[in-house]
Amino acid sequence: MNETVIRAEGLTRRFGEFTAVDNVSFSVGKSAIFGLLGPNGSGKSTIIRMLCGVLAPSAGTGSVINMDIRENPEAIKRHIGYMSQRFSLYGDLTVAENLEFYGRIYGLSASRLRDRRDAVVDLTDLAPYLDRPGGTLSGGWKQRLALACALIHEPEVLFLDEPTAGIDPVARRELWDLLFRLSSEGITMFVTTHYMDEAERCTDVGYIYMSRLLVAGEPHELKSSPEVSPAGTKRYAVSCANPAAALAEATRLSGVRDATLYGDRLHVLADDALEPERMLALVAPADSSATYQEVAPSLEDVFVQLSRGQSGTLAH
Repeated sequence: MNETVIRAEGLTRRFGEFTAVDNVSFSVGKSAIFGLLGPNGSGKSTIIRMLCGVLAPSAGTGSVINMDIRENPEAIKRHIGYMSQRFSLYGDLTVAENLEFYGRIYGLSASRLRDRRDAVVDLTDLAPYLDRPGGTLSGGWKQRLALACALIHEPEVLFLDEPTAGIDPVARRELWDLLFRLSSEGITMFVTTHYMDEAERCTDVGYIYMSRLLVAGEPHELKSSPEVSPAGTKRYAVSCANPAAALAEATRLSGVRDATLYGDRLHVLADDALEPERMLALVAPADSSATYQEVAPSLEDVFVQLSRGQSGTLAH
């Protein structure tokens, strides 16, 4: 069994009458990339702050690298790296000065700091920018600098709170390539993100909604759950000339449980009793070129279905 590096048990945080995190439990194994998704205000950042030893839980507990978050918050901070969604380094210091500053905060000796600086600069390709003020870097390079500073002391666990927010798709892809490399080297990562394509890249994912963790597990397990793929249903992708009009037809069609647009295709969850050929003829009646194919659910399907189910529960 894979070694558990991050553990939460009944983790709860209240701010006065407001419950930001409600009885959350999960575990993350060594070298995993655990992706936590959820709407803004659902509690993702609060969970990170508790696990990092910055914020004490109101109830429940947890551990990071076998250190209790209540009893050893300062020890935890020395063994983890943290990268926020906003550039929080010193914009008037150069890249090299930022790296040196953070290395000294973590108590690295001069020789160790020199070795670690060279290692993180090589990892992030920051060498051409060492003399440039951090505040003048583009969004993607600022995130590389933030990652380098988070890794300067060689942490075993890395917490990344919306690390790719506000950077372009190429920079996002390059940052994820770095994360995969770190995972292969044994670093465990806890990542919050809004992007479904990033969730698909994680080894494990969790979805939090209105302070409650609805589900956590490997992506393939979540996609095959009965809440997402009910017995007696199939999911289809429909290609047609006017997918928006087809969506309007599908939402009125008996036997269709869910319909949404994915790019230029319509995705439909339908009862087995509704033959796909009949479904196609009804949603795109005047389009002889329309086609369908059976498809597997995506993580977005997982989270949409679970959120709708939870909304119905809370409404009652």
